[in-house]
Amino acid sequence: MSGTKPMKDPLDLLDLPSILSDEEREIQSTVARFLADRVRPHIGEWFENAHFARELAPELGKLGVLGMHLEGYGCAGTNAVSYGLACMELEAADSGFRSFVSVQGSLSMYSIWKWGSEEQKQEWLPRLAAGEAIGCFGLTEPDFGSNPAEMRTRAARNGDDWVLNGSKMWITNGGIADVATVWAQTEDGVRGFLVPRGTPGFTTQDIKQKMSLRASITSELHFDNVRLPDSARLPHAEGLRGPLSCLNEARFGILFGAVGAGRDSLMAALQYADSRVQFGRPISAFQLTQKKLADMSVSLGSAALLAVHLGRLKDQGRLRPEQVSVGKLNNVREALAIARECRTVLGANGISLEYPPLRHANNLESVLTYEGTSEIHTLVIGQALTGQAAYR
Repeated sequence: MSGTKPMKDPLDLLDLPSILSDEEREIQSTVARFLADRVRPHIGEWFENAHFARELAPELGKLGVLGMHLEGYGCAGTNAVSYGLACMELEAADSGFRSFVSVQGSLSMYSIWKWGSEEQKQEWLPRLAAGEAIGCFGLTEPDFGSNPAEMRTRAARNGDDWVLNGSKMWITNGGIADVATVWAQTEDGVRGFLVPRGTPGFTTQDIKQKMSLRASITSELHFDNVRLPDSARLPHAEGLRGPLSCLNEARFGILFGAVGAGRDSLMAALQYADSRVQFGRPISAFQLTQKKLADMSVSLGSAALLAVHLGRLKDQGRLRPEQVSVGKLNNVREALAIARECRTVLGANGISLEYPPLRHANNLESVLTYEGTSEIHTLVIGQALTGQAAYR
């Protein structure tokens, strides 16, 4: 039986583009072209040197991907699937860039868009959408990640002002953010505050020696008697519903992004297997290699179809939190397994930053943990199935 031309994009196996609209495909292609020009030629070096290309923020703003699923205030107002496809392409380049866009749009901007005052929206959203300002989202603390209800950061009334004390940990964009959305305990429960860079008592410290998300800024935030006017409080956010709603927005981007990392890893493996010759033939011609490639392509296609399905539900206003948990749990888990297996197809060359699978695998180790660990999402699904909460 004669050979056929190898498939470059494994998502073509199930003809994924056929279930997308022309506009959705064009948005995806536009983002992919930008990344091919501005990010892919440099990402190996940036990862190795732990460098985040902050200068690309205005270009990402001009591209329209910052807060692209939000309406008004300079935001593009696209549908959820288009936003997801943009995240897919961003993470196919590197998880650090999808993380930047997710935090900027789905955490920082969304928290202001959903829970802020009109004055706060007018002040920050147009600048954040344009990439002229950078935002971050402070919820996780050194001792409390999966259980934010026990956070120790506190905001206390002092006359007409608030005084904020505490710290936050593992904050993407923290060291470069112009404004931080910070969640704190108050006498009336959890509340959100906007803390601009330069506010006395607010300091940041970047986390070094990372083995994952190296082309991204991750920081600690410290608040030492930070005095804020009441106008800094997000007036419509009461309790944990505020920050958790933002996390659901970010998780939605992740379930698409993970598909991008898996797809990029598999594309590299397919190309390598076709060109690498051993025992007189390309390794793609061996049964064991084909089994690896086939299994990974089936897994990736299923994850991609799940992502688009959940995106359609979101566009219809029907997406439930436990469904987001299904997508995040499944797609990140499968993408990580794909990236690791693709490294084996590349053999020793797979440990080089010349090829993306191991870089994606390292990044996905962080994605597996942030925005809800696999264990937490498993319990969310378990509660939806049984009606029993098993968190304690």
